[in-house]
Amino acid sequence: QVQLVESGGGLVQAGGSLRLSCVASGRTFVWLGMGWFRQAPGKERESVAAISYSGGSTNYADSVKGRFTISRDNAENTVYLQMNSLKPEDTAVYYCAAKNWGATTYVYWGQGTQVTVSS
Repeated sequence: QVQLVESGGGLVQAGGSLRLSCVASGRTFVWLGMGWFRQAPGKERESVAAISYSGGSTNYADSVKGRFTISRDNAENTVYLQMNSLKPEDTAVYYCAAKNWGATTYVYWGQGTQVTVSS
């Protein structure tokens, strides 16, 4: 079993920055593919960014490309989401997720952290 704990959310003005962190425990971190998702009120959960086991490959939703950066520190069992140039439409609960080596489905989820961007 894998436990994921997010932190770093909060209230920020449009144009500002936040960095989310997610610490994983319970399984060798390097064997986990990691991703960030978000869910705004009344909307479905959407993928924001993902990173491969080694960190060598990343991908992003079109809506955050050029503004958000996902990274991981395998020595610290942590994945990050650096969010710059935040917009009110980025307001959502952000979730960290993990998938097992070779799997395509994320099966482990954190509790979520609220990000609110004021205009």
